[in-house]
Amino acid sequence: MTAVPGAGGSDPRPGHPPAEDGTEPGPDADPEAVAREIVLRLLTVRARSRSELQTALAKRRVPPDVAERVLERMGEVGLVDDAAFAESWVSSRQQRRHLSTRALRHELQRKGIDRDQVDEALAGVEPEDEHAAALALAEKKLRSMSGLEPHVRRRRLAGALARKGFGSSLVMQVLDEVELSDDEG
Repeated sequence: MTAVPGAGGSDPRPGHPPAEDGTEPGPDADPEAVAREIVLRLLTVRARSRSELQTALAKRRVPPDVAERVLERMGEVGLVDDAAFAESWVSSRQQRRHLSTRALRHELQRKGIDRDQVDEALAGVEPEDEHAAALALAEKKLRSMSGLEPHVRRRRLAGALARKGFGSSLVMQVLDEVELSDDEG
């Protein structure tokens, strides 16, 4: 079986992504231009941390010194900013996915965000925000549990909140607020 150039073969040349038309770039393609193209393409999909971009460039076998120069330049022009990424990520994930600060911290650390930047991004999350996220999640989950026994609903809802990283005291408070008690009928 012969590899076809540009057909997504298993051995692409280091640091040379396929062109938009699926063909391979020429042998004299500038590695920095190729790395810039990879980074810009990834950033058009969604914001990414510097670590995520470094990993993507390494997977494409872009030489580390080239990757560092490109990422440094992208940082200078404001396209790669881990602090802004972390703040945006926290805001978005808390509103859409109703995640706790504990879960958000874990996600940001997995994305390679520095501990100080994680702390700074999470400093803006007020206890009321976390409570509101837990309550919104509980109300959303509760809508799909209408036919269940009260104690089953309570147990499942507590589990769902705990899996999102909410602490036990907040879980109990939210369960009481949505009026899930064992004697409910």
